[in-house]
Amino acid sequence: MDSRSVCVIAGAVGIFVIARISGQTMLPPRRNWPRLIGASLCNVTACNTLIAYGLTLLSAGRSAILAYTMPGWAVLLSVPLLPERLTPRRLLGLLLGMSGLLLLSDEWTGPRTTPIGALLALGAAASWALGSVVIKRFPTSLPTTSFTAWQLLLGGLPILIGTCVLDSGKVAPLSWQAYAALAYNIVVVFIICYWVWFKIVRRVAVIASSLGTLAIPVVGVFSSMLVPGEQSD
Repeated sequence: MDSRSVCVIAGAVGIFVIARISGQTMLPPRRNWPRLIGASLCNVTACNTLIAYGLTLLSAGRSAILAYTMPGWAVLLSVPLLPERLTPRRLLGLLLGMSGLLLLSDEWTGPRTTPIGALLALGAAASWALGSVVIKRFPTSLPTTSFTAWQLLLGGLPILIGTCVLDSGKVAPLSWQAYAALAYNIVVVFIICYWVWFKIVRRVAVIASSLGTLAIPVVGVFSSMLVPGEQSD
């Protein structure tokens, strides 16, 4: 969790700087605070914490597959909670995407699978979907850049506090590869990708935006084979 807390807080600082330089509104109206906090707890705190611990019990490829069951959760939540319809085209896209995940995954029978790890990854997917629904159901007046910064800061503080309490004194010296991975995650994942994702969620339907994430597990599976050297069973 040490690297996760560093990434999320550093990402928040970086986006706040961008928002400030861009001259965007920084402080949300008082009525928006409950919405910001609720969304950040789902999108950042719960999602990152659950997947971080899930990764310690599952391979990276398996974790990616389970975490990106998010569209299924998004459909279950957005249809009753939002004015969104599950059209035949969206349903077909969901069925095809989930079928692809099933073809990629042997999560429930693989030798390196733990039920707790699988449940943590699924919990991360559900919390991510819920956070997306909260954003659409309770919109805020902040620009996307400021909104993203507050999401990372408010959601990252519980992660940072938990890290200080649970992992204090456990930081080991890092190699240059670890520093490079940390920099990549801060800049690409926690600044660029989070900003892009929140921009998409605020503009299009949750069902449509969530279906677009189904290409990510394919990248995750092949990347885990190329980078960490994991082998599919």
